[in-house]
Amino acid sequence: MLVKTYGSAVYGVDAITITVEVNIGQGVNFLLVGLPDSAVKESHQRIEAALRNNGYKIPGKKVVVNMAPADIRKEGSAYDLTIAMGILAASEQINPDEISDYIIMGELSLDGSLQGMKGALPIAIQAQKEGFKGMILPKQNAREAAIVDGLEVYGVENIKELIDFFNGTAELERVQINTRDEFYKNLSNSTFDFEDVKGQENIKRALEIAAAGGHNVILIGPPGAGKTMLAKRLPTILPPLNLHEALETTKIHSVAGRMESDASLITMRPFRSPHHTISDVALVGGGGFPQPGEISLAHNGVLFLDELPEFKRTVLEVMRQPMEERKVTISRAKFTVDYPASFMLVASMNPCPCGYYNHPEKECMCAPGMVHKYLNKISGPLLDRIDLHVEVTPVDFEKLSEKRLAEKSSNIRERVVKAREIQEERYKENEGMHSNAMMGSKQLREICRIDEAGQQLLKNAMEKLGLSARAYDRILKVSRTIADLDASVEIKTDHLAEAIQYRSLDREGWAG
Repeated sequence: MLVKTYGSAVYGVDAITITVEVNIGQGVNFLLVGLPDSAVKESHQRIEAALRNNGYKIPGKKVVVNMAPADIRKEGSAYDLTIAMGILAASEQINPDEISDYIIMGELSLDGSLQGMKGALPIAIQAQKEGFKGMILPKQNAREAAIVDGLEVYGVENIKELIDFFNGTAELERVQINTRDEFYKNLSNSTFDFEDVKGQENIKRALEIAAAGGHNVILIGPPGAGKTMLAKRLPTILPPLNLHEALETTKIHSVAGRMESDASLITMRPFRSPHHTISDVALVGGGGFPQPGEISLAHNGVLFLDELPEFKRTVLEVMRQPMEERKVTISRAKFTVDYPASFMLVASMNPCPCGYYNHPEKECMCAPGMVHKYLNKISGPLLDRIDLHVEVTPVDFEKLSEKRLAEKSSNIRERVVKAREIQEERYKENEGMHSNAMMGSKQLREICRIDEAGQQLLKNAMEKLGLSARAYDRILKVSRTIADLDASVEIKTDHLAEAIQYRSLDREGWAG
């Protein structure tokens, strides 16, 4: 007897439906074809033990399992349940009538219980697009898949529950989630707040500008000045995720297997802070079977690189193209996958190896030329792509001992959201563009027009600081954001002057 069951494979952040055909005929053999990897081939032993421990068995006949399309490599152990149900249906141990209405996925343990899987959300989205009635998967991933409207989602703990369901002797409990309620419930649930930060008003202003325009920023200052503390609070002033962004972010984390058990929807902007020993593949994504890297896990959020010069140069250089294109393309001989990578880069660094260059009180102990050499670990093209260079100075005792709390993150966020609303209106005709940092050269010419006095100010700055053409564009984008925070239609000279002061690492003689 021939029976078809359905599973799914994840490529990039999208899914492809896999048809598992099971045919039982004359002979004694078990054949698994359709380009399975080792984990899929090993499913035979897991399925046999799981069925036997639940009172069922693989028939002692010739069992041929084909996974179509046969030219796509099938990876992972989540096809165990798909194949097992196909074998049971083909050998008439369960009723096969409704089995083809569902996407069935899950890894079997030897006792028949189910282990969690990756990519439940993109698989559910694809199942709904292709008109499947529902999806059956491990219970720990059910809430994640139930976000998709119009798809019946059932979470099971053991294969016996599923066998009884198809035989009509038991019911499965449908998992239902109100996506909008789930989205709004945890929208502003953060443990960090800018009111905890004493002093550092100029740094807070720079981070407010960065958040308002989606700009990249680097914080440079001595140890203990508060660089990491400030960076961790940046997500609290970013505009809340909208529902589309939340779904997009959840898809990436689902594919990477980073969703917590029983989690449904990511509602907080991601904050990723990889260690400086990270490899280039771990940062941008890839591997034999490509997986999202840290820059994709930071999509719609913040990527924080602490102690930037300590990262390997090759690791930093591979970020340059994704920072411009806001996606990363990973190519292999047989396929190419795209991962979204629209993130805000926040970097921090000491000004020199000892950390005390330009310190108001402590003396720098570095040898001549060491400061310049340390800064040169970061390439010019990468620094060009960072819009705001902010010098962080230590906070004095009087500010630290103040009992008065600083401005709350919620107040700063209100100003940021108003500036973003202006930008959303401005770029509503440009698909995929919603902040000043995303402006292309065409929009830059149209939107960032400056008067004669502004032109002269910018010309002087370019000549004195020796800025590149990219730095010129960055100054215009930042000045446009400052104008939006002021609710100003025109870019004024004071907006330009503030934007120019955030190019401190371009100043001649900054590092000796």
